[in-house]
Amino acid sequence: MKQILQSLKTGATEVAEVPVPSVKRGQLLVRTTNTLVSVGTERMLVEFGKAGWIEKARQQPDKVRMVLDKIKTDGLQPTIETVFNKLDQPLPLGYCNVGRVAEIGTGVTGFEVGERVISNGKHAEVVSVPINLCAKVPDAVSDEEAAFTVLGAIALQGIRLVQPTLGETVVVTGLGLIGLVTVQLLRAHGCRVLGLDFDKEKLALAHRLGAEVVDLAAGQDPVKAAELYSRRRGVDAVIVTAATKSSEPMHQAALMCRKRGRIVLVGVTGLELSRDDFFKKELTFQVSASYGPGRYDPNYEEKGQDYPVGFVRWTEQRNFEAVLDMMADGRLDVKPLISHRFSISEAEKAYELVGGAGPSLGILLAYPGLEISAAARTVSLKATPISVAEAGSGKASVSCIGSGNYATAVLIPAFKGAGAHLRSVASSAGVSGVHAGRKYGFDETTTDTGRIFSDPATNAVVITTQHDSHARFVLQALRAGKHVFVEKPLCLTLAELAEIESAYAECCQRQSSEPMVMVGFNRRFAPQVQKIKQLLAGVTGPKSFIMTVNAGAIPADHWTQDPEAGGGRIIGEACHFIDLLRYLAGVHLTSWQRTSMDSPTQDTVSLQLGFADGSIGTVHYFANGSKAFPKERLEIFAAGRVLQLDNYRKLTGFGWPGFSKMNLWRQDKGQKACAKVFVDAMEGYAPSPIPFDEVLEVSRISIELAGVTQ
Repeated sequence: MKQILQSLKTGATEVAEVPVPSVKRGQLLVRTTNTLVSVGTERMLVEFGKAGWIEKARQQPDKVRMVLDKIKTDGLQPTIETVFNKLDQPLPLGYCNVGRVAEIGTGVTGFEVGERVISNGKHAEVVSVPINLCAKVPDAVSDEEAAFTVLGAIALQGIRLVQPTLGETVVVTGLGLIGLVTVQLLRAHGCRVLGLDFDKEKLALAHRLGAEVVDLAAGQDPVKAAELYSRRRGVDAVIVTAATKSSEPMHQAALMCRKRGRIVLVGVTGLELSRDDFFKKELTFQVSASYGPGRYDPNYEEKGQDYPVGFVRWTEQRNFEAVLDMMADGRLDVKPLISHRFSISEAEKAYELVGGAGPSLGILLAYPGLEISAAARTVSLKATPISVAEAGSGKASVSCIGSGNYATAVLIPAFKGAGAHLRSVASSAGVSGVHAGRKYGFDETTTDTGRIFSDPATNAVVITTQHDSHARFVLQALRAGKHVFVEKPLCLTLAELAEIESAYAECCQRQSSEPMVMVGFNRRFAPQVQKIKQLLAGVTGPKSFIMTVNAGAIPADHWTQDPEAGGGRIIGEACHFIDLLRYLAGVHLTSWQRTSMDSPTQDTVSLQLGFADGSIGTVHYFANGSKAFPKERLEIFAAGRVLQLDNYRKLTGFGWPGFSKMNLWRQDKGQKACAKVFVDAMEGYAPSPIPFDEVLEVSRISIELAGVTQ
């Protein structure tokens, strides 16, 4: 299918061929008929992409601080690679979509296949959208009109925050699409409206829609005009829908308002506010959060948990419905806002208009109606892919499920560098898979994960998806007789672990050779850790390990903190360090316990480990430290000697005969070596680099330390 993507690195816009997305639980698959270009938002994204590196940095000072902190802890080169990888990822554009329901995900009620719906879906022939971000289109509303719904909800939410009453005077600053919709909705509320803009055509349109107007380009004073329009009392409220770097609209808004007036920012402006402006009048200022309550709440948007109507009357979805109702009965007329129409194949012309100086307002994109088939879920990227015979001859032919940040920045290039053939890359939405596939030379990209397990040209599966899917994919790979490399963790529950162990045994019985099931415990393969292992080989007697992890805080609502989705941070990340100490001790763990700091997330913990040879280990996994401090430090005390490893860059020996230090120019956590030993083992039929019983042991202990009992 066709989808519009934009490069944050260059600002270039392309109509790319992308696989039809898969429909997840709680989502609708929608075949698009029209989308609306949000000129203000999308112009800003295009301009950001075209800006130079210095200008990009000026626009994101908070990101610059993060980059500087990372340079201090991880070094210059890894930081540059991380930044470039982030900017290299294509950005799917659009959020105003209308179409017909093609498929319904599990758990969805209230929608039927064939119904017309609006959503905040992207500019794509087919989109998969959570149900709370969709609404049914009334028969009286055309597809073109319905495409304005999401943008209309942004305007409506700004009005709801202003809380206008019948007869109040409200100023709308900025008469773009959102501003002109705001004018009409305020008029429907019974308000007197004064519109401000520099564009004569938009001012004329606002006047036809019932507003008095002020031409800023002609030098008219908006503050004086507002004073006269409000009968010298000051306006009751100002809604700022402009997009500008200047703080002048906010200053003017404060001057226009009466005492205890209200100001709501819907657009994007500078926010250098004068305290004196607000203090004397006791003004209220609020920033509107897009479509309304539920926005940016993953429980509402992603999990479909609606807010009770008795407590939250107007959610995102209910705002969509209200806008559609206003269109249906004629109180909101968006037809005069349409300035241009293009087909999706002409989208690049549309974005030339967006980024240019020519006049435009509502730019609609039309879609021909894609036939959704199994073939549409896979896009071929190479004319001559690997053959089944080549894959069966011992060549490592790897397919990846998941193409997120870590996969594209670290794991996939590591497997490519290890000499593996990159067969297929799967993603749920399709965009990240296309990016990874083109960048690293995969044969194909798909949104049909089942295709990977049935593919005879794939002999190993790399899993880098959300944690709750790991066990399911590992089991599918084993039952298909394929090697498995799964980014940690292996699974989230003891029941899943038992099922994997059973499937592994069954696979061994079916095949003459044992399959590899390897978790991405890369720390044990880091060059300095390998040196530590070598040095410890000559030490008899027990050892003491202290692993300090400055993990940093992650919000409580992040998916990794969710016990069902991510398993929590002990299972999801601390397992790395349990495995590292298990590897260096070289013997089984015999005891383990956890001490936690009292906090909502329970992710500041000390893990105490005991080993069969009398060695002891402590993993301090702390989420309450500073990001400016290095993330990982390992100290080992043994036989009157000490080893200290600082963030995989500096290894120091104290009292160690023949060894004093091993420093690296750049951080190396062993990811490349980890992929290399996996590929080498596949092609040489060697045993798994991490014995399967160690994978099971570390996984079981991590789950138990997290408090999971089943």
